[in-house]
Amino acid sequence: MNRLHRFIACLFPLLPALGLTMAATAQEEVEYRREIGAAAGVSFSLTDVNSVWYGNTNFSGGAVVRFLLNPRMAVKTSLTYARLSGATSGMKDFFPVDPDWPGMEQLKFKADGGIVDLSAVYELNFLPYGYTQGYQGYKRFVPYIQMGLGLTYADAGKVFTMNVPIGAGLKYKIAPRLNLGLDWLFHLTLSDKLEGLEAPLGIKSSGFRNKDHYGMTLLTLTYDISPRCPTCNRDE
Repeated sequence: MNRLHRFIACLFPLLPALGLTMAATAQEEVEYRREIGAAAGVSFSLTDVNSVWYGNTNFSGGAVVRFLLNPRMAVKTSLTYARLSGATSGMKDFFPVDPDWPGMEQLKFKADGGIVDLSAVYELNFLPYGYTQGYQGYKRFVPYIQMGLGLTYADAGKVFTMNVPIGAGLKYKIAPRLNLGLDWLFHLTLSDKLEGLEAPLGIKSSGFRNKDHYGMTLLTLTYDISPRCPTCNRDE
């Protein structure tokens, strides 16, 4: 019992120093400037050969680089690949062989190709994102919204066009430098020929109306890199 008392008596003076050390460690969470990682999931397209959301779903995947502006904002760049498929035989609309000379013969067309997408979107977190809450109020689980600009190449229609991606997502900080995300983006394009079929009913399109669009739902896994300088007002 005396030994226990002596041990407690020796330990007691060390408790304030131990508490200060733990507090300093909690406050010294390192912030990073970038994330790099991969994404994988499913995609679908709304074209002249598919008019159903998540109809003819295909695999999609790619690489992600996120530039962290602060705990509430980021710019995400991604290079992704998705498949595009469908056929006029599965559509409710009747597509004539020649829209200028409609007849009883139905157009038989099948699309099967790939889409390469390069996008940059601005992400806005609903809450400050981080691993340790601290006085900043960081949260490990955060929803966000996103919007940006992108470029699309579709090999089925040999088309290169711009797109406007809009969407939302969820991100969870698994570890101080590891992030898991669920990302949804819908890409509004300026082309009506992604699948290789343009205006089969002879209806003219303008802006985003009567154009081909596609969406992706991806799981992302990213790793934080490039730590910020914690003791100066500028980055290293």
